[in-house]
Amino acid sequence: MKINRKLLTGAAALSVGLLALTSCSSGGGSEQGGEAGGGGNADAPAWCGPDEASVAFLDGYIVNGWRKIAAETGKIEAEKCPSVTSWETIDGQGDTQKAISDINGAVATGSNAIIVHTASGEAVLPALRSAHQAGVVTVPYRDGVGGEDETDYDIWIGSDYVNDGETFGNWIKEQFPDGAKILFMSGPAGTTQGLDEKEGLDNVLGGDDKYEFIGEQPFEITDWDPAKTQQVLTAAIAKHPQIDVIVSDYGPSLVGALPEFEKAGRSIPALAASDGNVLGCFWTDHQADNPDFKMMTIKTGTDNIALAVQHAVARATGGEVPEETAYQSGIFEDSTAEDKPVQCEPDLPDDIYLSSAALTGDQQAEIIGR
Repeated sequence: MKINRKLLTGAAALSVGLLALTSCSSGGGSEQGGEAGGGGNADAPAWCGPDEASVAFLDGYIVNGWRKIAAETGKIEAEKCPSVTSWETIDGQGDTQKAISDINGAVATGSNAIIVHTASGEAVLPALRSAHQAGVVTVPYRDGVGGEDETDYDIWIGSDYVNDGETFGNWIKEQFPDGAKILFMSGPAGTTQGLDEKEGLDNVLGGDDKYEFIGEQPFEITDWDPAKTQQVLTAAIAKHPQIDVIVSDYGPSLVGALPEFEKAGRSIPALAASDGNVLGCFWTDHQADNPDFKMMTIKTGTDNIALAVQHAVARATGGEVPEETAYQSGIFEDSTAEDKPVQCEPDLPDDIYLSSAALTGDQQAEIIGR
């Protein structure tokens, strides 16, 4: 998907209401770069400089709604800067060699800045390093690629998973002051997301014997796959007569598994997880019959890309580089707090994320084609 300068200008007039929604993005909105005009563009954010730049977003695998929504969020953020002459989204289609070729191709065709969401880990690092050495602003984000800032690429914009773990831990401590048995579920073995979140959990709950982590350590391995999640949780229910809290960094994957508690004649326990429409609607439908089913969610992070765009555009156009370098999720829903009610849009697709600051639920549904 390639958009030229004229299309960007025309789209701006049609997207005023849409773009206004992005101003409250937690960790990814334009507020991080400031409100002052960039490069003489009176209405542009400070991270938008005077030099024209073409920008390419290379996603390793636009395979699901989350990635489609994130890609559109990045385009919306880039459209705030009149100095961005074109934006191109390129799908690596889950093929590592294609992803590497896509990076090399973006450099060869004259992109001034590239933003990369890899699906291949460190395999793309040599291509990123070559792009960086060629003078192309290079910003990988969210998933780690190895290497170092300013050596292998300009900057990696991650999500503060340790902070997410601390957010989970603080909520658990508040809800269970007398202690709890906690089942923590994350993705593949060794994933830095799960390891960092466990570090955050331990920062808050570690050293206090009242809080016990049960199951495989440092987390139950689910590969973020709903079918495997159901297998893991079913086994945990059979093995552990007491589970007070489930922590999951991909909350929607739990929906197919949580009814196993009801089948076993037990209340669904408290849940601390990432948000998703399917999860919010599940809680809405099941909480009345499950007295222990409290729920808190953090924002799932489709807005993470906005901060990466700001850094890339600032460096490519001569704008003001944002001070923040990591996306902060923050609490989205809390069934125990009146000001953060659980949200559900039953007429919209399961795989949308109402925590998005850039796109409404209806807009996300249109993007994912449901």
